[in-house]
Order: sequence, then structure tokens, then C-alpha cells
Amino acid sequence: MRKAEKYIPALSFTWLTPLYDPLLKWGMREVVFKRRLIEQAQIKPGMRLLDLGCGTGTLTIMIKQMHPEAEVVGLDGDLSILEIARSKADQAGIHITLDRGEAFQLPYEDLSFDRVFSSLMIHHLSTENKRRTIHEIFRVLRPGGELHVVDFGKPHNVYARLISMVMRRMEEADDNIQGLLPAIIRSAEFAQVEETGQYNTIFGRLPLFRAKKMLRHDV
Repeated sequence: MRKAEKYIPALSFTWLTPLYDPLLKWGMREVVFKRRLIEQAQIKPGMRLLDLGCGTGTLTIMIKQMHPEAEVVGLDGDLSILEIARSKADQAGIHITLDRGEAFQLPYEDLSFDRVFSSLMIHHLSTENKRRTIHEIFRVLRPGGELHVVDFGKPHNVYARLISMVMRRMEEADDNIQGLLPAIIRSAEFAQVEETGQYNTIFGRLPLFRAKKMLRHDV
């Protein structure tokens, strides 16, 4: 029997959830790196998109605002944070689908999406669940589909290394801090896994990644 999964909410503690949006907005240039993530995905009309671990829905809403002709789905395991996302979407006057579920056991059929996004979610997962999640993403992506990730990465300066010591105690971020995320993504047979950019924040370095599920005739 699999042991009970450890769920880590935004900012590690449920009581900090109300601070999540202000902290990311003012402390991490959230809009800047999320806009870059959306732009690199080269979204086309009619695509179906998944924001995995959507949290309060900032990225989900941004995707829909920038690409109103796309179908946008957000998924998170935290009901309270999904209520915040729904309220924000209502205030913005846009329609997005928000589902509750776990990243490592997606409630979607095979070949369901053209793009999957993950912003500051993967570092919350244990090593085993990181791998399970990446395999689930590969499963639900259509051939030619892409994964776009922004998350904590290997520190490149003294400040980032000091911050990483704190992150290791609060999160499951050790894989990220060791720079293992690209290898974990490749373990699910993704091709063309590449770092496309990076941002330095008060909580450490945030690299952006892109990975592609190859078309059958390209394999």
C-alpha cells in the first residue's frame, strides 16, 4: 500500500495562502516570468492548454487573456486556493475550467492537451512524485505537444545558495536545487529539453524550460 501523500500548500503553510499573490507579484516579478513562459509556448487558436498546479489562477487567467481563442484548464489539489482562482477569473470576466486533482494522477484522458504549463509547483513534490507527474504530463500531451516549466533551479551565486538552504528545509526542492529537473523531464521520453531563460528572485534562481513530445514519425 502506498503511504499517504504529503501535500505542501502554497508558501508551505495554509495560513500563508492569503500572502501568496502579493508576495509573487512584488517579490518575484511574477507577471514578467509568466508572460515569458506563455510567449515561448507559441499558442495557436483552438489549442487545449493545462496549467498544472494553477494555485490562485494567475497564470491560467493570463493565458486566457492573451489567447482567448484557446481552451484553458487549471488544476490544483487545494480547494481553498481554487476558490480564490475562481473569484479572480470572475472578476476578470473570463471563462476557464478549474479542476481539483493531483499532478501525479491527472484526471484527464490520454492525448488531451497541446501544451502543459507548470509554474512554481514541481518543487513541492517528492522525487518520486516529480517523476510520476512528468510521466502523467507526457501521457496527456498530444504528439507534438510541449511542456513549459518555470521553477527553482541550481543556485548560481552566494545569495541563491544561502536561500537554497532554507528552501531545502521548507520544501521538497532538493532535486531542483541540484539541477536535476531537466534529467527528470527527460526520464519520461521528452525530447528537446532545454533551458530557455532565467530570472533571479528574492527566493532564488528561476530557470524556464521547454520540452517536446515528439511526433511518431520523429521518434
